[in-house]
Amino acid sequence: MKIAISGKGGVGKTTFAAFLIKALADDGKRVLAIDADPDANLAQALGVKNSEEIVPISKMKELIEERTGAKVGAMGQFFKLNPKVDDLPESLSVEIDGVKVMVMGSVKTGGAGCVCPESVLLKHLVRHIVLARDEAVILDMEAGLEHLGRGTAMSVDRLVVVVEPGRRSIETAHQIRKLAGDLGIKKLSFVGNKIRSDRDSDFLVKQMPDFHFLGFIPFKTDIIEADLDGRPPYEKDKKTLKVVKEMVKELEGN
Repeated sequence: MKIAISGKGGVGKTTFAAFLIKALADDGKRVLAIDADPDANLAQALGVKNSEEIVPISKMKELIEERTGAKVGAMGQFFKLNPKVDDLPESLSVEIDGVKVMVMGSVKTGGAGCVCPESVLLKHLVRHIVLARDEAVILDMEAGLEHLGRGTAMSVDRLVVVVEPGRRSIETAHQIRKLAGDLGIKKLSFVGNKIRSDRDSDFLVKQMPDFHFLGFIPFKTDIIEADLDGRPPYEKDKKTLKVVKEMVKELEGN
């Protein structure tokens, strides 16, 4: 099962990813968790100690130069478009409670895209993880899905978009669905998060009538407290973990 998770910043995307990873791990699956969001905090959400000290792969200058044969930051170079990456999930991941965690980082550019050594290495690594790895893979993406090339995106089993009751979040969800269509992703599901009452879930369903919702997660102060304590959200919020485990059953069924 290869699942990419996206959504507008602040909707609780990484928190949902942490619950999903825990649900899969509790089900006995080997899980590889990929933080592909520039605002990387998935490792922290999973309880990795000193997670702020993890160097994103996009910042590993020596590794990028070794694998691509190009100088980072230099212009007009030739470099390998298929660098060796199959050893990186083992060598560059940290493990917690049986879950491997990798932090990708992002490539900062001034234009619309980047055909550069850093970008090529990251995209090839994601492609290898999605196409060749045999464990469950959860990718915590940014809204732009920048690490997914077309071929990789089409091989993702499901794109799950987290949305909260709010017009900007809903607008982002529409944009992500369009981008997913451009990339060839056919299986999309949506999760309503931070639901305070039936009114919130009804609002989402009314504003997104042709969107498939896996379910709705209630707003919980337990999640905020877990974040303040630097602990995974599922340690304090068992009810939401149970809700997400039901979502996993539906994903497996589909």
